[in-house]
Amino acid sequence: MPSALVTGATGLVGSYIVERLLSDGWHVRALVRAESPELARHGVECVRGDVTDAESFSRAAANQSHIFHCAAVITQAGDWNVYRRLNVEGTRNAIDAAERSGARLLQLSSVAVYSARYADGSKVLDETARLAPLPERAFYPRSKRESEELVMAAHSAGRIWATAVRPCVIYGRRDRQCVPRAARMLRFGVAPLVGGGRSIMPVVHAANVADGAVLAATTDIAGGRAYNLANDFPVSVRDFFTLGAQGLERRVHFIPIPIGVARAAFSLLLRGMRVVAPGRASLVTNDSLSMITRDNPYDSSRARRELGWSPRVRPEDGVPDAFRWWREHPLEK
Repeated sequence: MPSALVTGATGLVGSYIVERLLSDGWHVRALVRAESPELARHGVECVRGDVTDAESFSRAAANQSHIFHCAAVITQAGDWNVYRRLNVEGTRNAIDAAERSGARLLQLSSVAVYSARYADGSKVLDETARLAPLPERAFYPRSKRESEELVMAAHSAGRIWATAVRPCVIYGRRDRQCVPRAARMLRFGVAPLVGGGRSIMPVVHAANVADGAVLAATTDIAGGRAYNLANDFPVSVRDFFTLGAQGLERRVHFIPIPIGVARAAFSLLLRGMRVVAPGRASLVTNDSLSMITRDNPYDSSRARRELGWSPRVRPEDGVPDAFRWWREHPLEK
């Protein structure tokens, strides 16, 4: 029976990876900072520890055939040290643990490694795209790029077998980022529609990311390579809001907003954020505007071709389900 250690097992992608592994008959172990009755109830072996503690990480990885390293901090205002400690040093510990145990390592990376979204004007960004310089305060993209570079360097040096997947904006049950932000607006029955809402959003369902991660970790050719998991199915801004409103059992009224007006409003918002939340300004605001006004530029052809990635959760099912879950779990609001 294959066995795997999952970090970030209570997070969005980590929890879906746990579900996928269990359904495939794997023995699953989770590195957790506190007891998780939910994981234990599903038969997951929980080991107390922290990804920033090398000793506990290595202890949890002992006798495991695979490590799925999903733990990361995504948003933390203005402090590079937080990202460095958890994302970069945590990944360094994952590499050491994989080397000691002989486990294969799957690094959950991000399309953030490409720098600011759409920055180089490319219509398509695949794994061969040039990694442009990062803005000074783009802490999250910087931490994901440095983490992925550590993993690939360790593979190249022969220390470990490793691969990485790069999802875009992830949604699904237990989402704490994308769905809650949209749901808080849609529950009032209104949604802004910039430029007609025809743009294809860079979103991917967590279950499809989990499928791609397991495929990458178990496919020999994936060693030393990174894979975009950013194009499961095309879903426009308008369709995403419409499907989300279905899950909330709300009728949505769209408010058309010219792109020029939206840019001016976002510019004012960005100036304010530079004052009150400088660490998140460029990461959240500019990307948010691009996300709803330009088509998803990321290409996932390599994952489909080399891994046989065939996403199974379609947006017409996954989007309403994610918003419905948010509606039914008031503590998550």
